[in-house]
Amino acid sequence: MHEQIGEHILWHLPVLGAVHADTIVTTWLVMLISLAFFGWIGFGYRSAYVNKRQTVVEGIVNYISDLALSTLGEKGEPFVPFFIALFVFIFLLNQFGIFPFKVLGLPFGGSPTADINTTVPLALLVFFLTWTAGIRQNGLKQFAHLAKPFPVLLPINILEELARPVTLAARLFFNIFVGELLFIIISSIVIAHIKIGSFDLSLAITVVPFFVQFFNFFVGTIQAFVFTLLAIVYLSLATAEDH
Repeated sequence: MHEQIGEHILWHLPVLGAVHADTIVTTWLVMLISLAFFGWIGFGYRSAYVNKRQTVVEGIVNYISDLALSTLGEKGEPFVPFFIALFVFIFLLNQFGIFPFKVLGLPFGGSPTADINTTVPLALLVFFLTWTAGIRQNGLKQFAHLAKPFPVLLPINILEELARPVTLAARLFFNIFVGELLFIIISSIVIAHIKIGSFDLSLAITVVPFFVQFFNFFVGTIQAFVFTLLAIVYLSLATAEDH
C-alpha cells in the first residue's frame, strides 16, 4: 500500500485555483449515497409493517429532534430537519474512510472530513445560520452581547465569537484526520513485513487495523453528534430572548 499523508488529486479551476478533486468527488458521492439511503428508508413506509431500519432511523430522528426542541424550544422546530440532515451527512462523511478506495487506485476515497476544506465550510454554514437566525429575531440587538458585561471586553468577545467556527472546524478535522493517519501507519507496518530479530512485528499487529477501524467508527459517530450538538447550542445562544 502506498499513500502519501495529506496528498490530494488536484483540479485547477479558473477562479478557485487548485482544489482537492478527490475530496469533492467523494463528498458528492456521499451526497448521492445519502439521498439513496433516505429513499430506501422512505420506500419502507409503503408497507404497513414497521421494519428494523425504520425503527433505527426514527430513533435517531426523534433523539435529535428532542435535543433541538428541548434546547431551542418551539422556535427550534423549523431547524430540526437541518440538524437531522447535518448529523447524518457528517456521520457518512466521517465513516466513508473505512472503504479502501484510494488503496485500490481510484480517484476518490477517504473521509472528506479529514480535509480541512470540508470542515471549514460546514463550520461557516453553522456560523452564518446562527447569525442569520439571531438577526431575524433580534435585529441589530443581536450584536449587543459583544459589549457585555463591559464595553471594554468588546475585542475579547469578538475574538470568542470568531473562534467558534474555527474550533468547530478544527475539532472535527483533527479527530478524523488522526484516525485515518493511525490506520495508514498501522496498515503500512503490516504490509512492510517488519521483523525485529525473530519477532515478526507485522504479523503480531495484523488484527490491530480492525480495532483501529472500529475506533474510527466510534470517533466518527461521536464527532458527528458533537458537531450537531454544538450547532444547536450556538443557535440557542444566538436566538435567546435576552441575547
